[in-house]
Amino acid sequence: MTEQTTTPATTGPQVQTPLQEFWGYFSQNTGAVVGLVFIATMIVVALLASVVAPHSPIEQYRDALLLPPFWVEGGTTTHLLGTDDVGRDILSRLIHGAQLSLFIGCLVVTLSLGIGVILGLVAGFFRGYVETIIMRAVDIMLAMPSLLLAIAIVAILGPSIFNAAMAIAIVSMPHYVRLTRASTIAELNKDYVISSRVAGAGSLRLMFITILPNCTAPLIVQATLGFSNAILDMAALGFLGLGAQPPTPEWGSMLADALQFVQRAWWVVTFPGLVILLTVLAFNLMGDGLRDALDPKLKQ
Repeated sequence: MTEQTTTPATTGPQVQTPLQEFWGYFSQNTGAVVGLVFIATMIVVALLASVVAPHSPIEQYRDALLLPPFWVEGGTTTHLLGTDDVGRDILSRLIHGAQLSLFIGCLVVTLSLGIGVILGLVAGFFRGYVETIIMRAVDIMLAMPSLLLAIAIVAILGPSIFNAAMAIAIVSMPHYVRLTRASTIAELNKDYVISSRVAGAGSLRLMFITILPNCTAPLIVQATLGFSNAILDMAALGFLGLGAQPPTPEWGSMLADALQFVQRAWWVVTFPGLVILLTVLAFNLMGDGLRDALDPKLKQ
């Protein structure tokens, strides 16, 4: 008997899951991957701040005022990034400041995104007088400089880290309202929405279950970019003394405290400013990568 040989069947192109497809497009953007790695590192450092930080962020070393970076004492480097004018370790304050800044960024984005999405859905779905009232209020808020509006809100509520976060969330909300409204109007007349309406779906189901999931791509990108804006605005309010109050370690307040030592102690200003710059740049790079990966028009 002759031995019959079988040839393996040729397999077609492997089908990718949506997550694999997204990562394939996202990983093509080198800057976005670098930004993601930097943000992930910052999150890990912030979560382990009490373990990673070499000193307490509020402890004052009276015999170590304005020490330069890499100060060697007893054969070891005691303060890697130097100390400030009252002897606090700058590296430890930056690490604990990352914990506070990332938490405030999450709080601001959550509040502004949640309220903005609800108002945008209502304005885009019901139209008429409801849309007019909501959008005119949004236009008035957008006509004012966001930072000045945030300063006015904090001045009314009183300077504190929570009031500053609320003010930034309020001034960030109009962008989510306009974006959600535009996406809702674009989706409202599509076949799947009309089919759900004919099938008897109510207004809440149409808005939050049928329409909203198809509007998430631009909202995710806007939330990522809004995170970097929240960090910048919080640093600005902290610099003006309207955010975190001493001795709370916060990047903007660290810049404000060190303003008078710019010429003779460059490190007390350089390192907080550099951390703010790199963090905001990382979020912007990741936001660009998310936009390219989630927008079908930009996919090649």
